[in-house]
Amino acid sequence: MEIWINPACSKCSSALSLLDAEGAQYTVRHYLERPPTAQELEQVLDRLQLEPWDITRLAEPAATDLGMDTWKRDAAHRDRWIKALAAQPALIQRPIITADDGTAVVGRSADAVRSVLR
Repeated sequence: MEIWINPACSKCSSALSLLDAEGAQYTVRHYLERPPTAQELEQVLDRLQLEPWDITRLAEPAATDLGMDTWKRDAAHRDRWIKALAAQPALIQRPIITADDGTAVVGRSADAVRSVLR
């Protein structure tokens, strides 16, 4: 299992604490230091069964600067969103956990984190 985190994020810290308490084996990826590629984002989105706009932090200054709240949210514009997330990883919702069984979650709640442990 891999967890994408920002060490300054309280939700990430909570997810790590829960994984540790459950004895889970995982690898930490500091995604701001080692951003995912567009291809990796595509794969994670497929596993999450979400679209890029679903995992975008629209309140971030970079999103505001790009005017992302006005971007179309459809298949024709999906690549634009993915490229923006790859270029500006701070826009990616966190933490994202990818499990060995092929599932993935945005682990912002204890229940979401536990779902990959079942």
